[in-house]
Amino acid sequence: MPARDFELSKRFYQAIGFELVWSTPQVAYFRHGRSSFLLQNFYVEAFAGNFKMHLWVEDVDAWWEHVSAAAREFGISVQRPEDRPWGMRDFPLIDPSGVLWRVGEAMDKKTSSGN
Repeated sequence: MPARDFELSKRFYQAIGFELVWSTPQVAYFRHGRSSFLLQNFYVEAFAGNFKMHLWVEDVDAWWEHVSAAAREFGISVQRPEDRPWGMRDFPLIDPSGVLWRVGEAMDKKTSSGN
C-alpha cells in the first residue's frame, strides 16, 4: 500500500489498531488478528487515490468508535457505519495518503432481509 509520508502513515496505522510487526526504510508490515498488509515508502497520487482496502471486523460500531477517535488526531474525519443493501454494515476511512478503506461486518440475514 502506498504512503505519501511513510512515518506519518506508520503512526496512523498503529493508532487505529494495527500492530507494526517489522519495518525497514522502504516497507512496513502491519497486522491485526488474521489481517495484514505491507505499507510502502512509495507514493504516486493517482495510484493512492485508486487504491482500496477492505477489512472485515466482528463489531463495526466498536471499530468506528476507536478509529474515529484516533483518526481525529490526524485531522481525518470518519463517517458513521451504515447498513448497505448488499448485506454489509460498514464505514469508509481515507488514510493520510488518500487510500480508501472500507471497514465492515456482515449483517445477519434476518436484519438484511427486513424480517
